Amino acid sequence: MITANELRNGKAFELDGELFVVTSFQHIKPGKGSPFVRIKMRGIKSNSTIERTFRPDEKIQDAYLENKKMQYLYKDGDHYIFMDTENYEQLSLSEKELEEESNYLIENNFVDIVFYNDQAIGVELPTSINLRVASTEPGYRGDTAQGGSKPATLETGLEIQVPLFIEEGDLLKVDTRSGEYIERVNS
Repeated sequence: MITANELRNGKAFELDGELFVVTSFQHIKPGKGSPFVRIKMRGIKSNSTIERTFRPDEKIQDAYLENKKMQYLYKDGDHYIFMDTENYEQLSLSEKELEEESNYLIENNFVDIVFYNDQAIGVELPTSINLRVASTEPGYRGDTAQGGSKPATLETGLEIQVPLFIEEGDLLKVDTRSGEYIERVNS
């Protein structure tokens, strides 16, 4: 058991028989009354975001998550297939289980699969990943006071805003948390 005061972003816990992950938290000390902790949490099975307040000393059931490095092989319909390179066992996760993470999966890359009670519940990505530009319009300088931007579609189908000098075929470093362009990478 942990107290609500120990909750942080990314911390997993059980509440009413469901697994939740903290997406944001605030420790609030009002002028009148006792302090409390306000958190936003995402239900793993329901995939819904809930906001709730706790007393700082309120006990919460801690959840132990295990990460295992696996190789992403391919997409089969609406399922993504991963392989454990130690014993060659394969694992399938649906689009619903992956949500935004599927925009950053490249065949043969390694990712951390998150397990809870020996069941895969999602993918943990690195903070940034290199993706190739599949298509973008040519950039024209002129109508901007600052450096402008344009849309670009990456090899996974993700669409992001990039600077005007980016061309098709360029390799870009993209932040997996926000989906934003970081820099062009020399390939």
